[in-house]
Amino acid sequence: MKSERSYPKCIISAKGADWVNSGHPWIYEGEVVRREGDFENGCLADAVSGKGRWLGTGLYSEQSKIRLRLISHNPNDRFDAEFWRRRIQYAWAYRKTVMDGQTDCCRVIFGEADGFPGLTVDRFHDLLVTQTLSVGMERLKPVIFPLLVEVLRQDGQEIRGIFERNDAAIRELEGLEQGKGWYELPGLPQPESSVVEICENGVRYLVDVENGQKTGFFLDQKFNRLAVARLAKGRRVLDCFTHTGSFALNAARGGAEYVEGWDISASAVAMAKENARRNGLEHIADFQQHDVFERLTELAERAHKPFDFIILDPPAFTKSRRTADAAEGGYWEINYLAMKLLPRGGYLATASCSHFMPNERFERMLRSAARKAEVQLRQIEVRQQAPDHPILWNVPETDYLKFYLFQVV
Repeated sequence: MKSERSYPKCIISAKGADWVNSGHPWIYEGEVVRREGDFENGCLADAVSGKGRWLGTGLYSEQSKIRLRLISHNPNDRFDAEFWRRRIQYAWAYRKTVMDGQTDCCRVIFGEADGFPGLTVDRFHDLLVTQTLSVGMERLKPVIFPLLVEVLRQDGQEIRGIFERNDAAIRELEGLEQGKGWYELPGLPQPESSVVEICENGVRYLVDVENGQKTGFFLDQKFNRLAVARLAKGRRVLDCFTHTGSFALNAARGGAEYVEGWDISASAVAMAKENARRNGLEHIADFQQHDVFERLTELAERAHKPFDFIILDPPAFTKSRRTADAAEGGYWEINYLAMKLLPRGGYLATASCSHFMPNERFERMLRSAARKAEVQLRQIEVRQQAPDHPILWNVPETDYLKFYLFQVV
């Protein structure tokens, strides 16, 4: 069916048409055979096959390798404020269904998985934090951002501001500048502070949405932290790359005998200590500034094994296929050292948040590290990101977080 609307058209190759028909929402620059009509960077455009068949409508990017990001396969859609309101309402209703009541801090919009290509929206109590990574979404902010606040308020959720974390280099691939700051909303004064308190799994945290990593706090591990807490009772726990102490504090709340958290960032360690104090867990959880690789190496060389549960939740070691080999070496090293450091019968939680480190490769790395450490891994559980970061099976890029729980035997 052809669209009767007057959007410019991207005529795409047969390969591109097959890609679209498989359900993937991206059309790359090499699959655009020619263009028809008047194009502007970030405008709406139709995808049309070489035989003239309408395939969908998307947001056009003049500079990105992803030339068209599809937002609809329905020829009857009209992309007005009501269209985007419905999309937000669907996304919010989904979170209320799947998040076990924990919607006071959750991801509200997860890009393509919610039909907002290039847009991330996280909620931290009464603040929304956004990251806009496509020029099409950048142009739509004046429509979408007020609607976000409106939809949440209509559901009884008070929002006092939106903070933009657009300090991501990938924006430059879209011809967009980097930056961060408060988004001006009609009728809302600018909040005085970018620090907010949240409660996740019963643990209270201070989140600095302006200066924290990414949007301020890693929400995707929410239920994986609970899985760690269930195993932590009576154990001596080490949380590597602790950031603001989330795994460590869940372990402490789960009844750990003692918890130590390491991070190379002095500001992260300071925030983790404050979070421990805020929860009355400072007598159990100690946070120290260390280079994890160096400190694990030092301890692994000693005969003494001070921990019987180690958690490895590093930042993404790779954000491209080009650096995946080097990243695998980093994952291998920290997992090997942790396995060497653990006693027989100890527990290991290990994660990767990189889409470019697929499950098969990560598992191959773990097997290699276990052989070198002369241990066996007894699998307890394999988990993924929390469901507020939904995975679309036709969009592999939405499936990125791997989380494994083992006993070392």
